[in-house]
Amino acid sequence: MSYGGYGAPAGGYAPPPGGPPGGGYGGGYGAPPAAGGYGAPPPAGGYGAPPPGGPPGYGGGFSAPGGNRPPPPGADPQLWGWFTAVDTDRSGHINAQELERALINGDWSPFDTDTVKMLLLIFDVDRSGTIGFNEFAGLWKYIKDWQNVFRHFDRDRSGSIEGNELREALGQFGYNLSPQLLELLQKKYDATDKKANQAATRGAPPPGISFDRFVRACVVVKQLSESFGKLDSDRDGWIQINYDQFMHTVLSLP
Repeated sequence: MSYGGYGAPAGGYAPPPGGPPGGGYGGGYGAPPAAGGYGAPPPAGGYGAPPPGGPPGYGGGFSAPGGNRPPPPGADPQLWGWFTAVDTDRSGHINAQELERALINGDWSPFDTDTVKMLLLIFDVDRSGTIGFNEFAGLWKYIKDWQNVFRHFDRDRSGSIEGNELREALGQFGYNLSPQLLELLQKKYDATDKKANQAATRGAPPPGISFDRFVRACVVVKQLSESFGKLDSDRDGWIQINYDQFMHTVLSLP
């Protein structure tokens, strides 16, 4: 029975690091961001800028900035501008509602609420329920890295991840799921029906998994595989767990 080697890289392409250590979804993402910013922001136009050959609004990320508060000493001015644009109540921290309003997919649909909550939990290092500027900097870098991953595996530049693209992505991450599991994962995270209920003027959404749900699907597979690996002490691909262990594993998922 193959279950992907618990996430060992299988082709040199790894999902983004960049989140806080332990305690968050898909743990082991590395050190939290250092003060003063985390990496350079993308060029003008933000995360919605299309790659060569890609459609307008390709991928996903933050909507356009509009903040104008002066940055603190040492902060990247562009990144601070995005932070203040998201921080609409000017509290100095970003809550789930503010983050949800700021995150969009390439077809301008909002991020799925569960994905927003997952991202907030990953980067809320102090467990305050909100993220400050330094935590936001890590989130910025994380989404930017995931955008590159999404672009890499969206071979047909459709703006979504479909069956073979999903299989290739997970395989390169080290998760060799069976065809049945891949089909189940595809159906679970395909947001076509949800998007079809949004404004008809934007046209029909592409079939497949959108940027936001692709990120969440990969994090879920990673966490499930790691949870299984911790229980499979003899590494034979089989485990025996009791009811409490099963429920704890399932309820810990994003």
